[in-house]
Amino acid sequence: MNILFFLTPKDELAYIFDDYSLRQTVEKMEHHRYTSIPVLSREGKYVGAITEGDLLWFLKNEHELTLKDAEQCPISEVHRHADYRPVKVSTNIDDLVAHAMEQNFVPVVDDRDIFIGIITRKNMIKYLYNKANDIVPQDAASIVEATANL
Repeated sequence: MNILFFLTPKDELAYIFDDYSLRQTVEKMEHHRYTSIPVLSREGKYVGAITEGDLLWFLKNEHELTLKDAEQCPISEVHRHADYRPVKVSTNIDDLVAHAMEQNFVPVVDDRDIFIGIITRKNMIKYLYNKANDIVPQDAASIVEATANL
């Protein structure tokens, strides 16, 4: 199965650029109700992801930070604790699942490392759940029949 089946394209999600300020980042995350957001370079390359936790740890350690300071503070100064590793568009489904077990979304890049979108763990689970429900009722009768002769 091609992983693009699960892809939410870049133009359908929010992201920030690595030259955004702390305030711009917080406002965009709040507006879209994101707990983490992809970070891109102006060239469109995937840089990483910022999480609410990253922001909270930064704010905890910056005791004197005001709202005005947050406008001047580049998001690149915020240490990222989570490593949302991207996958290539050619990645197989097994590697995608391995990434999704560690991250709530998996960034996808093309062969030039340009960000093209994300695959959410939620979309993968929903697909697998629906597939399991389609398979189990049909196979249940044959399993019962096969084990009855044991």
